[in-house]
Amino acid sequence: MTDHLFRFGAVAGHAPDAGAWTGLARRAESLGYSTLLVPDTLGTLSPFVAAAVAATATTTLRVGTFVLSAANRTPEAVAWETATLHALTDGRFELGLGAGRPDAERDAAALGVGYGTPGRRIERVARTIEAVKDVRVLVAASGTRLLKLAAEKADTVALGLPPHYTEDQVAAKLDELYELAGDRFHDLELSMNLAAAGAEPPSWLSVPAGGTGVLLGTADEMADTLRRRRDRLGVSYVSVNAQYLDEFAPVVERLAGT
Repeated sequence: MTDHLFRFGAVAGHAPDAGAWTGLARRAESLGYSTLLVPDTLGTLSPFVAAAVAATATTTLRVGTFVLSAANRTPEAVAWETATLHALTDGRFELGLGAGRPDAERDAAALGVGYGTPGRRIERVARTIEAVKDVRVLVAASGTRLLKLAAEKADTVALGLPPHYTEDQVAAKLDELYELAGDRFHDLELSMNLAAAGAEPPSWLSVPAGGTGVLLGTADEMADTLRRRRDRLGVSYVSVNAQYLDEFAPVVERLAGT
């Protein structure tokens, strides 16, 4: 059980032009989403630039990275970008960090930066957290070493688990986080991402029944599922692929801030 209130984020990284991107940001804000989150891949918009543009088009929407590959930038560079966005968004920027997903090594090579071993990348995440100031920090984690760092340093822990993971598997991972965090566990905001949400499963996605990364049903059914998961797992911050922004909006309306 947690006393963290529900909040919701939309994850988006593509737009054909500035009008489409700012329109998406304003739409997310009007529907009650708390954050617009931008991935960090060479196949998507530049996260810092996209976050800045989204912030200029909105007034209450928070913007952030989901998640920045710490291996691709020095801690000092991230701190510089973060301080600028913190100042120019009136404090609406949140920094999401990770040690790099499978395609991040390819991106690092294209950028001409060293990717490093898992241990070195986790060390880079830790150094980056130490370098930044005055912003909420989310760490995406699943392995023990990164979970330990998130337990010690993050404001939000995003569970980087495959969408087919069941609630029992998520609970087992949270048990590990609980042991690592100790007294700090109840201060952590816990987050999970939805690859899809709505009345019907998307044709392109194959996730076994019971997978926590896909939320199906009516708005009331989806809201009930998220309430139950918060009671059982403590997950209160839910992000969703922006492709499902409108389909998921009735759930946001029912739960945000409760």
